Amino acid sequence: MEQILMMKGARKLVTMCAEVKPGEKVMVLTDMNLVKVAECVCAAAHEVGAEVSMSIMVPRKMHNEPLPECVRAAMKHVNVLFVPTTFSIAHTVARREATEAGVRIINMPDYRNHLLISGGIDLDFRAQAPLVEKIAGMLSDAREARVTSKLGTNITLGLDGREGKALKGMALEPGDFATVPDVEARITPLEGTSNGVIMVDGSICVPGLGLMTEPIKVTVKDGFAVSIEGGPQAIAFANILAGVGDPNAYNIAELGIGLNPMAKLMGVMVEDEGSLGTIHIAVGTSGAFGGKVQTSIHLDMQVLSTTVELDGTPVLKEGEVVVSV
Repeated sequence: MEQILMMKGARKLVTMCAEVKPGEKVMVLTDMNLVKVAECVCAAAHEVGAEVSMSIMVPRKMHNEPLPECVRAAMKHVNVLFVPTTFSIAHTVARREATEAGVRIINMPDYRNHLLISGGIDLDFRAQAPLVEKIAGMLSDAREARVTSKLGTNITLGLDGREGKALKGMALEPGDFATVPDVEARITPLEGTSNGVIMVDGSICVPGLGLMTEPIKVTVKDGFAVSIEGGPQAIAFANILAGVGDPNAYNIAELGIGLNPMAKLMGVMVEDEGSLGTIHIAVGTSGAFGGKVQTSIHLDMQVLSTTVELDGTPVLKEGEVVVSV
């Protein structure tokens, strides 16, 4: 019965989020943990007359770890790629190569069965797109972002010359990329320009962390996280970054503003990052989205009830969007 209910979301991914057409080559890349979700997407793509294939790999151990070479090669030779995998592939070289080859990609990390039934997937993605595009444009035009919160977040990030991206939950043109139902406006800060404090009180969606039980204090200096303080979750987060064995794991790589009013914070990346009025600041690699830093990890720190100002103009005020279209 659950799989019947899941088909509603799978059909929406195929028909609205990717607009798959009859005869298009569709690849569903999954791992052993998410085969049921992948089968629903395959069925939905088959319904519209696509030529469908499914590839199953061993789960990666963390977000954005390199993919098998055979998978990396195959990804470049389809029209549309759906990726229900345990961990995100967004910042991998394989994803970047597929994008450059013109593949439309729907990224679906940690896609629990219920995400195809209700939640962020219920958004009218087309109707929300103008707001996402407007805020992405504001990010492109800004020289600096400042993020503050009553809990103590107070950080500035240099944006001059960087391009904001509108992640609208749809991949409709060749080379488009979307993580559904994550809807956000995001940007990669200039290397070395971020300074201040982040009080992470939302989530960090990796094993052993998830929803925050108490805030993690991350101090940032000249573009890098230089200290991580707090309780057991802070220790676990610090150990994950230290385990990478690369100073670039501490690079401040992204600022994202969640814009999906149907998504709720639940410790699942695709829902949390898009939750309306939240922001996330990432550490790690930025090379796949306009930055210069390449490393093996990219982790997003979710922060609640923030005020975001772009060159002094507010976009969020204590978690409320104050921009209209």
